[in-house]
Amino acid sequence: MALKLVTAPAVEPISAADAKAHLRVDSTDDDTLIGVLIKAARQHAENVASRALITQTWDYQLDAWPDGDEITIPLPPLQSVTSVKYYDTAGTEYTMTATDYIVDTKSEPGRIVLAHGKTWPSKTLRPAAGVIVRFVAGYGDAAANVPDAIIAAMKLHIGHLYENREAINIGNIVNTLPLAYDALLWPYRVVTFA
Repeated sequence: MALKLVTAPAVEPISAADAKAHLRVDSTDDDTLIGVLIKAARQHAENVASRALITQTWDYQLDAWPDGDEITIPLPPLQSVTSVKYYDTAGTEYTMTATDYIVDTKSEPGRIVLAHGKTWPSKTLRPAAGVIVRFVAGYGDAAANVPDAIIAAMKLHIGHLYENREAINIGNIVNTLPLAYDALLWPYRVVTFA
């Protein structure tokens, strides 16, 4: 199983102006750096929480069809499924008919469930990436759609990175992200049970 980004978010959850206000920066000297820190903070928050923040498109690659009747999409919140493609041993591409499955965007994480009486296609799949699900995930197209706690955590991260350009070791204490960062992101983490 692998995830591959197809279309990155069109905007960041925090604007440069908001980040600069949080940092109390008035000049334009560090605008490029602050832009990089905003993107890094978003990517880190997405990785920690295992979710997409702003609308983005991904390919989810599976080596085989699942044993059960559903495919769990690992990057919530799921907005939609664009296609479910599969490849036989000769590399021929097929697209599963959308009426053969139901897209559940209400569950978190979202999922694809076989429609009543339907089964996964019976073709022998190529040994790697035999199934590719293209999906759209994220809270929406605008920064205003992202939960405030995630934005607050990102601002803490941006502030920390801006003030501490590298780890600081004082005696046996290493300066890491503020404790509040984890507390703010914790409720949004995707936790799965095997």
